[in-house]
Amino acid sequence: MRPRRSIIVMLLMVGLTAGFTHRSAAPLQKPPQYKVFAVRYATLVDFPLGELVPGADSAARIDATMMVWLLQGPGKRTVLVDAGFYRDGVSEDYKVGDFQRPSDALDSMGVPAASVTDIIVSHVHWDHLDGVDLFPHATIWIQRAEWEYYVGPKGEALHGDISAVDAAMLVKLQAEGRVRLVEGDDQEIIPGIRVYTGGRHTYASQYAGVQTRSGTVIIASDNVYLYENIDRHLPIGTTFDAKSNLAAQDRMMGLASARKFVIPGHDPAVFERFPLVRPGVVRID
Repeated sequence: MRPRRSIIVMLLMVGLTAGFTHRSAAPLQKPPQYKVFAVRYATLVDFPLGELVPGADSAARIDATMMVWLLQGPGKRTVLVDAGFYRDGVSEDYKVGDFQRPSDALDSMGVPAASVTDIIVSHVHWDHLDGVDLFPHATIWIQRAEWEYYVGPKGEALHGDISAVDAAMLVKLQAEGRVRLVEGDDQEIIPGIRVYTGGRHTYASQYAGVQTRSGTVIIASDNVYLYENIDRHLPIGTTFDAKSNLAAQDRMMGLASARKFVIPGHDPAVFERFPLVRPGVVRID
């Protein structure tokens, strides 16, 4: 039998330890939840399906949807993934229909251009980058490796994927202090929003994971062109590395809370699979 004093000391030590553990356990903070919308601003008419899905019939065409993604967070945080285009000339090699400026499409939803706080640029192609300066107060998030590969120090376009006018625009925005260069994969750049690399649509294209009331939504942008890429497990038609692109698709499936929450960049079926908010706008939910 233990002496009484030893029992008392032991009980005191257990109590102190339990108290310390209780006080030191920090409460888990839920990440902010966003409302996510796909917003259509134009259509690429009669676009060759084979440029989106390898092996497709050479005669097959698709009216590919041009869209941006609106993420509305708590407080005054209003985030875009990509910003579309608006300049004359950048789309001259394509047949574009039903066009409106992305800023006008958002304004019709009650989202003024001046209210956009952040733009995540998935990659430097004209139909995703050109419109960033329509939003005068937005911070621009782009991968450092993407920037350094495509944008010269004086605003020159270093490779063909970026237009000269857009490269110059980026350097101007950087001089204004509005550009943030993201340092690689799996980075939480904004509370509740992480970006990932590996899709290899361009040199260092990125995609976004967004926390919503339904879990994690993955905005793939052009790292996945169409649902057909996912359903048939085929890489996108334009990529630096088809194997890496397929690996990124597999990873997206693991990151998203459900398969349906991997959102491709140009599929008109996005506007059939999710609830319609108004013409040209669906909520990803």
